[in-house]
Amino acid sequence: MKALLKLHGLTLAGLLLAANAGLLLYLGAGEIKSWAEINWMDVAGEGGTCLILCGWLIMLLSGRPAGWVTRLLSLGLCCIAFSMWMDSLDEFIRLPQETVWDNWLETAPMPLGMLLLTLGMYHLQQEQRAISAQMRKREHLQRDHRLFDKLTPLSGAQYLRQHLQQALQQARAEHQPLSLVAIDLDDFSLVNQRYGQAEGDQVLQVVAQLLLFNLRQQDMLCRLAGDRFVAVLPNTGEQQALSIAAELRQSIASLAHRSQRHGERLQLRATVAAVMALDDDEEQLLKRLNLTLARAKPRLAHSA
Repeated sequence: MKALLKLHGLTLAGLLLAANAGLLLYLGAGEIKSWAEINWMDVAGEGGTCLILCGWLIMLLSGRPAGWVTRLLSLGLCCIAFSMWMDSLDEFIRLPQETVWDNWLETAPMPLGMLLLTLGMYHLQQEQRAISAQMRKREHLQRDHRLFDKLTPLSGAQYLRQHLQQALQQARAEHQPLSLVAIDLDDFSLVNQRYGQAEGDQVLQVVAQLLLFNLRQQDMLCRLAGDRFVAVLPNTGEQQALSIAAELRQSIASLAHRSQRHGERLQLRATVAAVMALDDDEEQLLKRLNLTLARAKPRLAHSA
């Protein structure tokens, strides 16, 4: 109760003051009816509605934090409750026939309250949509957490297959090309042997960040296995994919990463391959990509 009064004391105090002012105004301008003149059916309907609205107001204020939406909803309920309160007073107090202001006090707050409630409900709906979107995103991340790579900030092989299946369906529906690029670090095992696994893990993390920086916003990069990465390139034909693959290979060759132990620069090289989706499913496309990468390995060794 203390927290309720602290957050929403002004709203509750305003309603009580308005109700008390209306009561004093009626008592000052009219006279109390006799017991037989009171229509108890109207008293039950109008007074009961007023009490229910006050109950709603208490539940609203105790269940929501202070804010714009809460203020609109509470003011709307206050206006409607005040209107019903004034209607109830009319059942107990007789005003002179020439009095006209009582109609304003009984009827004017009602449409104003309904308008405020409508605005509040509209903003409440927008708020709930935003909250629902965040909850769906959080559930999605929690559900797919196991699909992310434990070392790098990338998705793993299982997520790659799921994403690739959706990307292929979208590409066919939109009649747009889709390409894959594979990046495989050459002789990466030597890094682990010479500098230790911890250094090798750091190299993989640095390379992952480097590749992300050199890809476009719409591209999706995954760590397929070990020192092999795969980028999914939507709306990308084969020639453009080959150009992107060459840029990624050059960025790795230009990487000036130095070891933690002695500070010497690690010379890294990578073999890259690019394929464009044809009529493959995700497994066939990945198999074709791996075969293309395997064919590129001997050429690189031979050219070196």
